[in-house]
Amino acid sequence: MRAEHRTRVKEIILATVGLAGLVTLAVLAPNAVQLLKYVIKNDRQRQNRLYYIKSVTKKMADSGLITFAENQQGQKVVRLTKKGQAELKHYQQAGIVIPKPAKWDGKFRLIIFDIKEWKRSSRDELRQWLMNLGFVRLQNSVWAYPYECREVIVLLKANFRLGKEVLYLTADYLENDAWLKKFFGLT
Repeated sequence: MRAEHRTRVKEIILATVGLAGLVTLAVLAPNAVQLLKYVIKNDRQRQNRLYYIKSVTKKMADSGLITFAENQQGQKVVRLTKKGQAELKHYQQAGIVIPKPAKWDGKFRLIIFDIKEWKRSSRDELRQWLMNLGFVRLQNSVWAYPYECREVIVLLKANFRLGKEVLYLTADYLENDAWLKKFFGLT
């Protein structure tokens, strides 16, 4: 199976376990099989999907993303580990897209931050996210985007635990913004 399918299967399993918090294997397998029909298109692969889910689940347990335990009824259950929760969060954030309205409102959204050196990894990850989302760096800790994106910034602030260290501003006027308008295709 292709690597993209393996990643999607892992994501489906993490999401299934993550939503419930705790899932018996008897529940996990059928739910994951149902979701896999959207990922696996090949008939031969469909026939082997239950076996495939079990093998991916085992690999996930071996890599520390999930653990197996027994509940009070003696059923085998699956739980997300801290590493699994972090991986699930990564998949959830990878789907973040900032919707673009039909018409630009003429305002730029600015993200400014002052993050301490001891939080360097969070600062670097935030910068990477801003680049991936299409923000443009104006200065080291000042980034611009032309569309409403407050909800996404709130998610990023919560994820990296950056509260007051990151500020969201809406600017009606930005000096020398012709290059920025051209970059975003607004002229």
